[in-house]
Amino acid sequence: MLLIQNLSHTYSGGVTALQQVNLEIENGLFGLLGPNGAGKSTLMRILATLQQPTAGSIRFHGVDILRRPQELRPRLGYLPQDFGVYPRETAARLLNHLAVLKGVVNRKQRRRLVDDLLVETNLYEHRHRRVAAFSGGMRRRFGIAQALIGDPDLLIVDEPTAGLDPAERRRFHDLLVELGQHRVVLLSTHIVSDVADLCSKMAILAHGRIVAKGAPDSLLEPLRGRVWQAVSDDNPPAIDVDQGRVLTRRLSGGRRFIRLLADSPPAHFQASEATLEDVYFLALQESRQDAAAVTA
Repeated sequence: MLLIQNLSHTYSGGVTALQQVNLEIENGLFGLLGPNGAGKSTLMRILATLQQPTAGSIRFHGVDILRRPQELRPRLGYLPQDFGVYPRETAARLLNHLAVLKGVVNRKQRRRLVDDLLVETNLYEHRHRRVAAFSGGMRRRFGIAQALIGDPDLLIVDEPTAGLDPAERRRFHDLLVELGQHRVVLLSTHIVSDVADLCSKMAILAHGRIVAKGAPDSLLEPLRGRVWQAVSDDNPPAIDVDQGRVLTRRLSGGRRFIRLLADSPPAHFQASEATLEDVYFLALQESRQDAAAVTA
C-alpha cells in the first residue's frame, strides 16, 4: 500500500502546489484526475523521490520513502509527462543502457530483459529503429518499457495518453490494465475518460487539494437523478439555465449541449445519466468557489 499523509509543498517563490494531501492507494490502477496546474506533476515527482515536500509523509509497504528513498528506487517505475530520449539510439540499445543504469549488470540477463520488455510493449519488431523517430504512441510505450525495468512494485505514469490517437490510446489502456494486476499503478491525467475506463479507485486534485476521492460509482451516487440535459440550435442558447447549476456547455455536431444539476426537472431539460465528467466539473467548480472564499 502507498500511504500519503498530510503532504504539502510550497515552492521557493511562494507558490503552493500541494495542500494537506491524504491518500491510501492499494494494488491496481488508481486515477489521479485534475486540470493542468492542479499539482499533479509535483505530486508525481515527490512520489518518484525526485524532490522533497515541504511537509507530510509517504510510506510504501511500510517504508518511509522520504527518509529512505534508496529503498524505493529499485522498486519504482516512472514515466514522466515529458519523456526525453537520446536521438541517435535505437530502442534496443537505449533500453539496454537504461537497464545498466538500473543495476542489471549481467549481459545475458539484460538481453533477455530488453527483449521481453520490447515484446510486452509491442515494440520488438521496431527494436532497431531510433526512438526519436517513433510515433507519439510508440514513444509512450517505450517509456513504459523503461519504467518496467526491475519489475517495479510501484509504477507512476504522468499524462500517459495525452496526444495519442484513439487506436494507440486503446492499446495503451490495455497495457496499463495488464500492468495493474500485480502492482500499484498511479495514473495521473486530466482526461476524464482515462480514469472512467481504467480505474476502480480515484481522486480529484484541484488547487493542490484532494477535493473528491473514492470509487467512481460512489462519487456518482450523489448526482444520480439530478443531472439534466438540453440541446439548442441557437447561439446563444435560448434556454433558462438559472434553474440549477450548469455543469458543462459543449458543442457537438453543430448543436449546443447544456448539462445542469438540479433537484427537480428544469423546464426544457431532459433527464440524463450522471457521468464521471459531471462529477469532475462539479468538483472543480466547488474548488474554485472555496479558493475564492479563502482569498476574499
